[in-house]
Amino acid sequence: MKQALIVVDMQEVFFNHPQNYLLNKEQVVVNINELIKQAREKNIQIIFIQHTSQDEEHTMFEGKDDWKLHEGLVITSTDKIIQKSKWDSFYQTELLDYLRSNDIEQLIFAGAQTEFCFDTTIRAAFSAGYQQNILFKETHSTVNGAVLHASDIIKHHESMWNNRFLTVIDSEIKL
Repeated sequence: MKQALIVVDMQEVFFNHPQNYLLNKEQVVVNINELIKQAREKNIQIIFIQHTSQDEEHTMFEGKDDWKLHEGLVITSTDKIIQKSKWDSFYQTELLDYLRSNDIEQLIFAGAQTEFCFDTTIRAAFSAGYQQNILFKETHSTVNGAVLHASDIIKHHESMWNNRFLTVIDSEIKL
């Protein structure tokens, strides 16, 4: 089964400002880089999704420091970068066409922010026909919310996704 690794919104906004720090941000980056390393070893396509605001004043406008993909990620020129302006990485982007034209059958997800763009993209992928996807624990994260701590948000979403929208793998990262 031909796979692609989709890394959603791992951008500097989550590393530049304490109020936006992802839970366990350093470990999440280490784990995502492990996925990237293994994907490269197995010739699995790596796709970075980059949230891009259309508002020039917004911190996530193209070219601003917070908009950039996190400097700690191992990104090469062979990786695909797709910009999006909505929570859904498939909405008005080339992602679906790119996956289909490359005969991708299974998606491996990683990234941020668990309950926003990450969740929306996982569910949209399922609706688009990608129904055998996987997620390794501790390869996605979020920030504390007004009602729930980040760890509770993550646990809740993993329990909702598992065996519905994808399979959550709670073991060593091994592609």
